Amino acid sequence: MTESEKLMKDCGYSFRVETTCRLAQWTILNLPSSTYRKSDPFTVATWNWHLSVEKNRVSCVKLYPQHSTHHSPPIASFVLSLLTSLPDRKPFALSEVKDKLLATTEGFVWIIDVPLPSNFIIHIHFLDLKTASPNGGEPCSVWPKRILHQKSNASHLNSLGRMLTEGIHTDITINANESDEPIRAHRAVLAASSPVFRSMFSHNLKENDLSTINISDMSIQACQAFLSYLYGTIKDEEFRVHRLSLLHAADKYDICELREACHESLLEDIDSSNVLERLQKASLYQLPKLKSSCMQYLVRFGKLFDIRDDFFGFLQSADRDLISELFHEVLNVSTGL
Repeated sequence: MTESEKLMKDCGYSFRVETTCRLAQWTILNLPSSTYRKSDPFTVATWNWHLSVEKNRVSCVKLYPQHSTHHSPPIASFVLSLLTSLPDRKPFALSEVKDKLLATTEGFVWIIDVPLPSNFIIHIHFLDLKTASPNGGEPCSVWPKRILHQKSNASHLNSLGRMLTEGIHTDITINANESDEPIRAHRAVLAASSPVFRSMFSHNLKENDLSTINISDMSIQACQAFLSYLYGTIKDEEFRVHRLSLLHAADKYDICELREACHESLLEDIDSSNVLERLQKASLYQLPKLKSSCMQYLVRFGKLFDIRDDFFGFLQSADRDLISELFHEVLNVSTGL
């Protein structure tokens, strides 16, 4: 790469902020003294954001959302850290902020009390983003609200839920994995939600003849969560606990809305404890956004170094093509592509 090409590449990266899940990362290159630099806008949740950095006698980093007439100002909880540039990525300054209203272009201002190098990384982990309740109640997190979409009003959902919990005119029995407690449900609800169930009940299959469905690859708790989703009564916490099982059920029974809800939710809280499992699930169920986000988290955000022992175990069991993709991403980052 020639010097002019390198300069053009550095300039291109000088203002771009990389994002994935709840993370944002701005790589600062060749920042001289007495300098102010502002990032390009980047999107996290429903807001566009900016970062800026000033290196002077008193240095500071600013984070603020763009003004919008369509969105309420965010109430943000986040960890903002400054890291040395690759490959070390060692933190040399850190600030943790909880429930701060970012209502103006001033946003959050962090005064840096250590000398800033010319090359470093600004790393943000958004722990939560909330908006004020229009009724004056407690602020609501934007992430749980984005998981599920209500398909009817509360009274109709309540009626459907009672049909399931009270066993009102049920006509099908569901046996979950290793459970002596069958669940009674309704053919019409299952058939309306899934073309696979509809096909079962439309042909002379044993499930139709015996009025029984065996779901041997789900626990009783996950199966109950699955039915709660189909009946429109699932709670956010129940959904989050059983996301991977629900993703499997969505793929097996061809329920596109549930598949997408699981996909979007799994993007929101990738961390070191789950990234390898989610990468494998993304590959198995062909979820490109989740796969890309896991790759970014591991490679471009440098988290691969935090889970070396787990990664070695991953190499022993993961799909060869997936491992190859991951190493191609590592090579691309290391060569600056």
